[in-house]
Amino acid sequence: MAPGDPLPPVARSAAGVARSAARATLHQLEARISVCSACPRLVTWREQVARDKRASYAGESYWGRPIAGWGDPEPTILIVGLAPAAHGANRTGRVFTGDRSGDWLFAALHRVGLANQPTSTHAGDGLTLTGARLVAAVRCAPPQNQPTPAERDTCAPWIEREVRLLLPGLRAVVCLGGIGWDAALRALASAGVPIPRPRPKFGHAVEVELAGPHPLTLLGCYHPSQQNTFTGRLTESMTDAVLGRAAELGSL
Repeated sequence: MAPGDPLPPVARSAAGVARSAARATLHQLEARISVCSACPRLVTWREQVARDKRASYAGESYWGRPIAGWGDPEPTILIVGLAPAAHGANRTGRVFTGDRSGDWLFAALHRVGLANQPTSTHAGDGLTLTGARLVAAVRCAPPQNQPTPAERDTCAPWIEREVRLLLPGLRAVVCLGGIGWDAALRALASAGVPIPRPRPKFGHAVEVELAGPHPLTLLGCYHPSQQNTFTGRLTESMTDAVLGRAAELGSL
């Protein structure tokens, strides 16, 4: 701890992230996210993965940095995931791009009319989203896909600022898994959206109507991880039902 500094290093990092996020427009936010180094464990891991690479991607250049939100710049639907995959977005530089979860998600988005194509392989593959934007609760790839509570807290100002900027146009927020649900509720509360009491619990296909100056609907969906899709806990029809409902709400 620096002389005269009352905050421990993690708290100083979180405070710095919060100040940077609070001042940013959407474009500035994307740029600032891409250079964040607030969480030492995540920085070490994302850079190690980018350096060592998976054998099947040995000839590719890895992004190896935090991942900004991506999609329609004026969305009516926000989709909140957990964190970049080590050899997915941490490789390609675009959220949900280049891994099995992304393959599942983009195919579903295409089926319900929110994406122009069903596949996602790299950042320049021509994929576009209509009315939808993707973000992650944690912007760096974590070891074992498990960010710590402190890392989640440190990263929270990024999604909180993003939600504040997008909120006037949003009609639906789709939360992929419990961590996405918690991050979305926290970000919406930070933006001044009244959250019901008791606090809504995550569940697949759960819908919560949120009132306030910018009313919207919160939707729960199991995360399209292989743990869920390979076991049948999450099926294509289940995913399509939630995203189709979001598309319906987004068009109102």
